Amino acid sequence: MNALELLKQDHRKVKELFDQAKAAADDKQRKQIFDRIDTELTIHAHIEETVFYPEMQQYEELKDMVEEALQEHQEVTTLLDEIETMEPNDDEFQSSLKELMETVEHHVQEEEDEMFPQVHELCDEATLEKLGQQLESAKGKQQ
Repeated sequence: MNALELLKQDHRKVKELFDQAKAAADDKQRKQIFDRIDTELTIHAHIEETVFYPEMQQYEELKDMVEEALQEHQEVTTLLDEIETMEPNDDEFQSSLKELMETVEHHVQEEEDEMFPQVHELCDEATLEKLGQQLESAKGKQQ
């Protein structure tokens, strides 16, 4: 699978989990969904940081975007770590989860609207396919 499609697929999966968290019937269910979000985001960040971003940093026109994306990953990691220590019935759990959703949605929008179109222009289909295979391989090792 093409790298951009694989990453977009991950983005959609996390969005669905966010929607499930918003609709969760109770704190216990919300916590279970958060644990899945945590796992998905951790794996996704890992494959972007170890495979996708290093490849994209070779292109001068993407360097600033990659740097910003890495900073956003750090924000997400910090939020995940904070939420992990909270009880799901804490008011802070809800507000931090909401902040996490907003941060991730902003990050996804920037990647899909700004970075990915440029990546598509800079990389040919064979490169994107090869990168997709590397992402899948890295993802398999994380699960």
